[in-house]
Order: sequence, then structure tokens, then C-alpha cells
Amino acid sequence: MSKNESRLEKKLPRGAQRQTHGGYAFLVHGQLPEHRVVLMRHLSSVRAALVFDLGGTEDNLSAQQIILIDRCISLLGVVRCIEEHCKEKGVFKGDSLQPSLGKNYISFTNSLKQILQLLGLERHSEKVLTPIEYIDEFDRKKKASKRTS
Repeated sequence: MSKNESRLEKKLPRGAQRQTHGGYAFLVHGQLPEHRVVLMRHLSSVRAALVFDLGGTEDNLSAQQIILIDRCISLLGVVRCIEEHCKEKGVFKGDSLQPSLGKNYISFTNSLKQILQLLGLERHSEKVLTPIEYIDEFDRKKKASKRTS
């Protein structure tokens, strides 16, 4: 091994590059490999949809909800990279499952499920007031402002 060659790099026969699913690179560096860039659009739209469903904008969300949404997107990125890799290479490697479908994949999917359960499965939208409710609300605010004056 030469001094310029990294101990972590593995040379494959005939100079071929080893193609991986790229999920862990996304988790660690926040960047997708070149052959997974299409997923970034998907992840961005999922994040926007989660923010909209939980409060419309990020300003309406708590810090905890934003952290959970970001963690959810990170986990979803890893899971989708692994799934795309299995779509391309197949689920089996020889007589056994792909190594990427091992216990870590199951852990990621379970964590993703738990985060989504914490965030809630229903859309949280603002309640639309009926005209009568609006008038009652207006009267309450008017009376409250007279008391403080």
C-alpha cells in the first residue's frame, strides 16, 4: 500500500467504483450521492408538507416539532436511499438479503414511525369561526378592552 492510498479506500477489480446506497453519507454529511439527487426534491416536498400539516408555517411550530420534522427527514432520506439501492440491485445478494436491509434499516423505519406518531397523524388546521362565533369573539375582546381602560 502506498502512502498516498487511504486505508479506507477499497480498490475493486478493473478500476470499478463501489456503488453504495448512500444513505449513511446523507445522514453524516447531509448530501446525497450523485445518483440519488432526485430524492432531494422528494425530501424537500415531504418536509414542506409536514410543516404545512402541523401548522402552516415554521413560525407556528414549536422548536420540538421542528427538530422532530428535521430528524424525520434525515431518517426518511436514509431509508429511501436504501430502498432505491435495493430497487436497482435487488433485495437479495446471493442467498441472503442485502446487508443494507439488516437491523439498521429496521431501526430507521421504526424510529421514523415513532416520530410520525409523536407529530400526530391528523392535520392540525386553524379552526374556522362561524359568523356567530366571530361576533362573540369580537364582543369579548371589546368588553375586555373597556375593562382595562
